[in-house]
Amino acid sequence: MKNSKITMKNRRKARIRAKISGTTERPRLHVTKTLTGLYLQVINDEIGKTLVSANVKKDIDKKGNAGDRKGKVAQGYLLGIALGKKAIEAGVTKVVFDRGGNRYHGRIKAVAEGAREAGLIL
Repeated sequence: MKNSKITMKNRRKARIRAKISGTTERPRLHVTKTLTGLYLQVINDEIGKTLVSANVKKDIDKKGNAGDRKGKVAQGYLLGIALGKKAIEAGVTKVVFDRGGNRYHGRIKAVAEGAREAGLIL
């Protein structure tokens, strides 16, 4: 039987979550990708609390400089920068990157680059 994209993504997600967990010292930076949006959360799994969150519709600066990135990839980069700034203001400097079963390219990679640019250590 051929595995569907959704099945494969769920398997990747389960493998990732079995290995990583957000702690007080290194919370988890979780990425949720949809067709129209991108949602980021910095989560402390020990207490089950979201420390910082950001999404494309509310938190990106449309006039920000995304370099040579365009479209949704540029949005991801700018969102990573916005979340990084919020996290540093909240006292979080180191995070564990949880790509949520998505492959590390495109928007997901741009989010990680933006967060590193803002000063987060992934």
